[in-house]
Amino acid sequence: MSKIENTSTTAGATIDAKIPQGALAEKWSNYKAHQKLVNPANKRRLDVIVVGTGLAGASAAASLAEMGFNVLNFCISDSPRRAHSIAAQGGINAAKNYPNDGDSVYRLFYDTIKGGDYRAREANVYRLAEVSNSIIDQCVAQGVPFARDYGGLLDNRSFGGAQVSRTFYARGQTGQQLLLGAYSALSRQVGKGTVKLYTRYEMLDVVVVEGRARGIIARNLVTGRIERFFAHAVVVGTGGYGNAFFLSTNAMASNGSAAVQMYKKGAYFANPCFAQIHPTCIPVHGDYQSKLTLMSESLRNDGRIWVPKKKEDAEAIQKGKLKPTEIKEEDRDYYLERRYPAFGNLVPRDVASRAAKERCDAGYGVGNTGLAVYLDFADAINRLGEDVVRARYGNLFQMYEKITDDNPYKTPMMIYPAIHYTMGGIWVDYELQTSIKGLFCIGEANFSDHGANRLGASALMQGLADGYFVLPYTIQNYLADQIQVPRMSIDMPEFIEAEKAIEDKIKKIMSIQGKRSVDSIHRELGLVMWDFVGMARNKEGLQIALEKIKAIRKEFWTNVYVPGNDIDLNVELEKAIRLADFIEVGELMARDAIQREESCGGHFREEYQTEEGEALRNDDKFAYVACWKYTGEGNEPEMLKEPLDYEFVQRQQRNYKA
Repeated sequence: MSKIENTSTTAGATIDAKIPQGALAEKWSNYKAHQKLVNPANKRRLDVIVVGTGLAGASAAASLAEMGFNVLNFCISDSPRRAHSIAAQGGINAAKNYPNDGDSVYRLFYDTIKGGDYRAREANVYRLAEVSNSIIDQCVAQGVPFARDYGGLLDNRSFGGAQVSRTFYARGQTGQQLLLGAYSALSRQVGKGTVKLYTRYEMLDVVVVEGRARGIIARNLVTGRIERFFAHAVVVGTGGYGNAFFLSTNAMASNGSAAVQMYKKGAYFANPCFAQIHPTCIPVHGDYQSKLTLMSESLRNDGRIWVPKKKEDAEAIQKGKLKPTEIKEEDRDYYLERRYPAFGNLVPRDVASRAAKERCDAGYGVGNTGLAVYLDFADAINRLGEDVVRARYGNLFQMYEKITDDNPYKTPMMIYPAIHYTMGGIWVDYELQTSIKGLFCIGEANFSDHGANRLGASALMQGLADGYFVLPYTIQNYLADQIQVPRMSIDMPEFIEAEKAIEDKIKKIMSIQGKRSVDSIHRELGLVMWDFVGMARNKEGLQIALEKIKAIRKEFWTNVYVPGNDIDLNVELEKAIRLADFIEVGELMARDAIQREESCGGHFREEYQTEEGEALRNDDKFAYVACWKYTGEGNEPEMLKEPLDYEFVQRQQRNYKA
């Protein structure tokens, strides 16, 4: 079984990751065959809080309520339909092998663990691949309008890191359609009274009673009121922390606050430095931009990525003296096809992102900043016809044109890498339980099944796998021992103390009344993160980042200005609370990146690369999950290690060239 080791000088207890024994393909079946269950009558006596209403949160809340538990579901927006899961455009992976092109559960498992650069748990990744087909069946039954081929079967397309077509999609709206399916299931339970939905509420702390999670403290974002809620178990599915970079593809409300709250109550924060850079984002176009817009990876099915071969052509384009359509075919460098002939434009995201950065850094980038490459559909339009391309990607093309005022049917799109998904997050065991008993974490909020890099179309797969097909089993194993626990009063000391700590923090923020807006400090943090903890990192830069983040923390706590008051709707206060947590996350990311002296997936240390500029792992020293333990305000966190001992897979240098 997988254990966590304490690597500090003080001896600490090992913690079981609860990976079942047996053959890889039998572990999940063996677990389900021997887990504890809760009978229907007893389920009605148990309350479960689910924080988050994205794909992971909504599917978990709906599933647990359908099983008979009483569910309290918290939504930061005015409706679950606004969860950031709707922004996932391209598709969802599953191993149904409808195209008959050689796919299988094992191949999906292997592509996923290889794509993550062998930094994920074997057992978790195999389980993810194993339940993937059930997700598709579930969503079809809910009426999700997946694309279909001429014969009526569900259609598939390709995504990076795979040589088969396993991605199910609904045009460029897959996340939105899947979320509507989960929202329908959730709404049914709300109507039945088994789910109580709290919209415009934000979790601000988890309440721990005698070592077990027993509730949360949340803020009503409309009234400003702080409220207490009890449950026998707490499930958090609040997404990732990419907005620590300020400019990212995440929605403005996406934040890492819940993760920081769990971390400060004793949950381990795992692999914080593993953040994904997405290669197909619309480039930054101004100093006052508040977020970035993602162009779906599905576009790489038919779009070809290139830059000019001649530096003088690139410089002419940057100065507006030359158009991309004026560059002759023989003068175009389709660099992904040149460098990675076996996968071409469908290499994984980290590989494609670094390749784009290398071309731009070498002076071959396009656009007025030189920080862009072309994604060109001319070949696809000539081969398939504009009507076919429009049917596949029409809404994405329309979105691009609205933002850039450029017609991608006529001229190539311009793209550049940007911060997207975070593979790091709260550590969980095989049961999705954190190091705090009764506190579960699902979806992107946990340290996930993606290792150091997530393959495209796997976020939706993991979110729905956790919510529909994993947590409903594993949480019973915990709750079976909680049947005799009565509902606790929210007037217990632990609830009162947690609420007071939040009120004190808010009062402290409101009392500063400095000269800096929240956004100005957040933007400063984001620039530090992108410059020193972004696509490429080195020890010197990371040390600079830690010093700068320390100064930003001081600036925030002495000079931030939050208008209004704390007993009413106050968006600036919401942002300030989250920024305080982003500063904590940024420091953890830099600290984690310094100690990981290797390159793997999205974590690229410039000191550790092959002669060809590819990521160079150090399996002898770093084949582990880095778990950070909070040790108190102002103290350095303690790092624990969960060794990633592979029984069934042999680690190899990733190769997408042959």
